[in-house]
Amino acid sequence: MPASPEAVASAIAAAEAASDKLAHDIVAIDVSEQLVITDVFVLCSADSERQVRAVVDGVEERLHALGSKPLRREGEAEGRWVLLDFGDLVVHVQLAEERIHYAIERLWKDCPVIALPAEVNAPRQRVQGDA
Repeated sequence: MPASPEAVASAIAAAEAASDKLAHDIVAIDVSEQLVITDVFVLCSADSERQVRAVVDGVEERLHALGSKPLRREGEAEGRWVLLDFGDLVVHVQLAEERIHYAIERLWKDCPVIALPAEVNAPRQRVQGDA
């Protein structure tokens, strides 16, 4: 059974929030056929530990506004790879070099990718003071 509509909607909201904080290479993967513990992974990259934290905060704020709170938050102290577990959605925010090294997408390459709005991965200009 594919990911629930609620999980897909949460994944899109998380991807949009990550994009708003200038995360890049954002993908959503439907892992529901392979895992019983979650439906969707959202993966995104950030360029600094500060930006990882900003993306995490932005995703949490957006999903909290939709009524979701993370069940667990891992890796925050290091700020290199933070995992937010919302139950049916798991968000991975990684430094770009961590993302390349661990290549989570390769582990889940047989799972369907969820289409995200075009603006989520549109190139953006960094403005002075943005995190």
